[in-house]
Amino acid sequence: MIHSGAGPARFSDPVQLADTIVEKVGKRIVLALPLGLGKANHIANALYAKAVADRSINLTIFTALTLEPPRAKSELERRFLDPISQRLFAGYPPLAYAAAIHNNRVPSNIVINEFFFEAGQWLGSPYAQQHYICANYTHALRYVLDRGVNVVAQLVAHRADEAPQAYSLSCNPDLSLDLLARRRDGGADFLFAGQTNSELPFMLGDAAIGENEFDLMLDDADFPLFAAPREPVALADYAVGLHAASIVPDGGTLQIGIGSLGEAMAQALVLRQRDNDAFRTLLSRLGYDPARDATVHAEKFDAGLYGCSELFVEGMLDLFRAGILKREVDGIVLHAGFFLGSRGFYKALREMPRDVVKKFGMTAIGYVNELYHDEDTKRRARTKARFLNDAMMATVLGDVISDGLDDGRIVSGVGGQYNFIAQSFALEDARSAIVLRATRSAKGRERSNILWRYGHTTIPRHLRDMIITEYGIADIRGKSDRDVIAAMLAITDSRFQGELLRQAKDAGKIEREFELPKSARDNMPDAIARALKPAADAGLLPTFPFGTDFTAIEQRLIPALQVLKTASPAQLAALLMRGLGARAGYADCLDRLGLAKPKSVTEWFYAALVRGALQATS
Repeated sequence: MIHSGAGPARFSDPVQLADTIVEKVGKRIVLALPLGLGKANHIANALYAKAVADRSINLTIFTALTLEPPRAKSELERRFLDPISQRLFAGYPPLAYAAAIHNNRVPSNIVINEFFFEAGQWLGSPYAQQHYICANYTHALRYVLDRGVNVVAQLVAHRADEAPQAYSLSCNPDLSLDLLARRRDGGADFLFAGQTNSELPFMLGDAAIGENEFDLMLDDADFPLFAAPREPVALADYAVGLHAASIVPDGGTLQIGIGSLGEAMAQALVLRQRDNDAFRTLLSRLGYDPARDATVHAEKFDAGLYGCSELFVEGMLDLFRAGILKREVDGIVLHAGFFLGSRGFYKALREMPRDVVKKFGMTAIGYVNELYHDEDTKRRARTKARFLNDAMMATVLGDVISDGLDDGRIVSGVGGQYNFIAQSFALEDARSAIVLRATRSAKGRERSNILWRYGHTTIPRHLRDMIITEYGIADIRGKSDRDVIAAMLAITDSRFQGELLRQAKDAGKIEREFELPKSARDNMPDAIARALKPAADAGLLPTFPFGTDFTAIEQRLIPALQVLKTASPAQLAALLMRGLGARAGYADCLDRLGLAKPKSVTEWFYAALVRGALQATS
């Protein structure tokens, strides 16, 4: 056997550790790295460098969600992002294999497989697209075992005072716990290499393990964790979040995702708890009657919620602080498989008292994402579950597109989305809701995210349940195709309803005489602004509801640069003319971009564009 069980050999040099791995397992290495934050970067880079230098080594890397600082796609983006990257990501060691993929220079003796991408990261990479593995999160364990994994390298937390379980898998017990269990049962044999990190929070419970599980340990190779800043939340996001918050019952179970829609849902739930009158008023402004409609959940949280989410998003911690995430299952308020967040998130977990942090149960993804194994206990715990996942697009027939494009390229991955939708049908009183914005901007044009048909599907329409946009909720579980189409059109942006309705009628899927109800004919951004802007101006719906790592100047620049990014050539020309007429002001923003004193015609052009965009978004 490769694994001895005698405890880890200790190293301070990752190169020496990599040499030891080759000595023990030979020149065929199948390296498993955790999804996201928990990668042992120095070990991975040392093994990669060794395989690059010695082509007789065959190295396969099986992983997911390779984290990288944002990459600028234009000169203005570079000027904006470079200082942020230096401030937030300085010291984070880049993964050598990622650079090789970007440069299309992966040697032939190395194979890199991922089953989930950072959104949009590898759209332009033929190598990554060709080596992507389409997998449910819960099936990834089987696939890595099938490949003959013989090395697992993971970032871990260490606390001597927690002995004999003095190490924590922390952010990534998701697949590692099950891999270690398989090894103990004789179903796998691999070297487990840990790399200690002082910034990694020590999570208790299932995530805490003994040192005898490790074969190799890299110490004294500390680095700052990858810390993603929290995303800004627009009014349309808040409309989605308010709709979603209205379907969450007190005493229930919750799963939410990452990003601006997740932030919006968390803030809407916090508002429901802390300023219930304001929450009810906003629901009324969005067309609800909370006092009379029994399907609308607007009550404050008395029993509270229990969290069951593959990803421990930062918003869950905000719900805990607000007294919402408080329904305990065997002392646990949240079970999750991995986490990723901001510097403030990691710091809060590190500094949390032991009796509090133990309420957050980091555990195997098979426990969180499936009902199998101890099913009766899980069913009792996951009462009134609401699983809220985001998507890119949906069809009027209820198909959901979350991970890929119709040309076959993958944007992100399936992850655990299917798992939770399947659970929502398996649990007696559960519902799943797909949340998405009704439109997106591209090259100066608004495009509908609600389509007639699309050449790629993540969740097929036989699993349709609830779909939420800023314009409302389509409750389509168990409905006929005709009724599904009517419900989906009612949450579609009004600029696209007519064409979609024509396509449905031409296909014979809805009667020729059907007309949209009057209540659905004003699904426009202006309607959302009229309903929610007063609350935003009053501070109830802030752009960054839970704080941000962006400076005040950067917060002003973000919407302006977004306008420039999505503008058409004609719109850019209009913004340029507007900027030429607004020479005064905005000096601090221009200085932040290095454009306060243009030194070339190009910089003068950029400065005028930024002034125009700032004026348009002020």
